[in-house]
Amino acid sequence: MGNTLGLAPMGTFPRRSPRREEPLPNPGSFDELHRLCKDVFPAQMEGVKLVVNKVLSSHFQVAHTVHMSALGLPGYHLHAAYAGDWQLSPTETQQAKFLTWQFDGEYRGDDYTATLTLGNPDLIGESVIMVAHFLQSLTHRLVLGGELVYHRRPGEEGAILTLAGKYSAVHWVATLNVGSGGAHASYYHRANEQVQVGVEFEANTRLQDTTFSFGYHLTLPQANMVFRGLVDSNWCVGAVLEKKMPPLPVTLALGAFLNHWRNRFHCGFSITVG
Repeated sequence: MGNTLGLAPMGTFPRRSPRREEPLPNPGSFDELHRLCKDVFPAQMEGVKLVVNKVLSSHFQVAHTVHMSALGLPGYHLHAAYAGDWQLSPTETQQAKFLTWQFDGEYRGDDYTATLTLGNPDLIGESVIMVAHFLQSLTHRLVLGGELVYHRRPGEEGAILTLAGKYSAVHWVATLNVGSGGAHASYYHRANEQVQVGVEFEANTRLQDTTFSFGYHLTLPQANMVFRGLVDSNWCVGAVLEKKMPPLPVTLALGAFLNHWRNRFHCGFSITVG
């Protein structure tokens, strides 16, 4: 008997399983679009501030802020936030003679985020400020969305629409907001683990004003210190030095800012607990 050689029919070779595409990430909130760049810049400081953060549970946290300044009356701010699949964050601000309320609602899907904010709603006086945000991840690097601001009060009503986009690369992020109220562009670049830089451009059509800012962020991990600095087109320079105090959950900060054009100088000191 002869040997038999079996051949598989044409088209019956095993097929490679299709490559599974990774799901698109959540784009985050609209307020976080420029966060990487803004975190490079030092926050304005004036007077003395005490901040106490308290986490009550995995979903609920509160923050107390006391601020004393020579430029105005002392103030106290209480912020309570609930973080979950649906986030509600009523904020109450008490300072001298006024009281304001703000209600935030945010829903995060797999690849999109929708946010609604109501400020000082008054059904009797027929006045309200409403801000709606929506962001959608189109690819793993590209995010597009928009913002709608609507305000109403007796004798006045209006709305402003702003479009936004963000592109994220490995070591840099570029973001742009464009609307009838103006434009806001930012560029963030991470040089290495210790050095980060950011550039911002803001244009306001109503005020006919443009500002260009450059900031840098230097981390000294061995000393538990962070140094931030800035310089902008309004002849302002400033810097803030932060020092952590391990093992205590305390952060000390000292900052100074100088406006050469207006010949103004102010400095501040803050203590953050938690």
